[in-house]
Amino acid sequence: MAKLVYDKSGRLLFTREMKRECTLLIPNMLPLHGELIANCLRLHGYKCEILTTAHRGIQDAGLRYVHNDACYPALLVIGQFIDALNSGKYERSKTALLITQTGGGCRASNYIHLLRNALKKAGYADIPVVSLNLSGLERNPGFKLSLTLLQKLIYSIIYGDVLLLLSNQCRPYEVDGGSTDALLDEWINVKLAAEMRRSLSLKRMRRNFALIVADFSSVKRSGLPKTRVGVVGEIYVKYSPLGNSNLEAFLMQEGAEPVVPGLSDFLIFKIDNRDADVTLYGGSSLKQRLARMLKNYFIKCQDAMIEAVERSEFRAPARFEEIKKLAGRYLSAGNKMGEGWLLTGEMLELIRDGTPNIVCTQPFGCLPNHIVGKGMIRAIKTDHPEANIVAIDYDPGATRINQENRIKLMLANSRRATV
Repeated sequence: MAKLVYDKSGRLLFTREMKRECTLLIPNMLPLHGELIANCLRLHGYKCEILTTAHRGIQDAGLRYVHNDACYPALLVIGQFIDALNSGKYERSKTALLITQTGGGCRASNYIHLLRNALKKAGYADIPVVSLNLSGLERNPGFKLSLTLLQKLIYSIIYGDVLLLLSNQCRPYEVDGGSTDALLDEWINVKLAAEMRRSLSLKRMRRNFALIVADFSSVKRSGLPKTRVGVVGEIYVKYSPLGNSNLEAFLMQEGAEPVVPGLSDFLIFKIDNRDADVTLYGGSSLKQRLARMLKNYFIKCQDAMIEAVERSEFRAPARFEEIKKLAGRYLSAGNKMGEGWLLTGEMLELIRDGTPNIVCTQPFGCLPNHIVGKGMIRAIKTDHPEANIVAIDYDPGATRINQENRIKLMLANSRRATV
């Protein structure tokens, strides 16, 4: 059993000994990207497991140990952790938790403190919590975000984006049920898992993008084009089936094609904010240069992915700077709390590229999201009358049937508009 070590503030540290012994539990925010990220962590010596549980007990655990004024994603993430620890599946002395911190004004930066309080109340104060962040918010001797690991994580995110993009354009139309998911599994757990063991390069990445596009092009598809529905919103409920009541599956069940923007735009947006802060408010020019270097590298990788898709029959996403320019007509670059101007930009990108039907996922308690999401709908519709946007609230008191009925009404409005 690893010795418990605390820092001067009393925070329980994740030690090098714990790295050898403990399994890191990871909340299931990103069903597709998450496994790619977990594979990278495993290659760097971390034992980790993504929690895939999705039942009412998770929400109940969150409500029990988190104040109900906390934002809904925090309630679910913490509830999923507590539920896992209560399950008896994990050996207490060999378990740790991994959670992301974004920094800035979003309350996501404070989930980790809410989590530690919940663990204490639930009798798990001896379970270490590891922060994955780029802001230097917390450090642990047993968890290091090296440049090599950071590069692998960036590649995993871009690979995840192209797989998300192509699978959503194939799955609603596949002739052989399950063929898209089988191809996804092969790329995530076999081909890309092997790729991450190699020396990474942009040249090899471009080659892999071409192979991925070719593989998905071979998926047999049929049928008339379906109603495309964009999914935007707060980062957790946008991607997590637990947070959005399995929204993508529901849209396909209703005969629609889900269009979900990639994760890379959000991360580039977060890095871009560091650059914008110095321009708008002053600060370290060195930090600004470092932010620009990281942003430009991320964009270079994203551009390689977009170029590969543009050479195929699939629809390619817009580039980051295009989205920023679209949003700039409505919001300042200083509007960066939560998803900030990016959320508005994603809605405008979807409308411009032929997807005017949009579900804006709104978690309870996320004030920034309500401002740049629901709060911008009227302004967007004024300039784009064809926009068919519905804001759906996700919180402990919201019923799934009410959420789904409102989405059905949006789809019905779309179908009437095309008659």
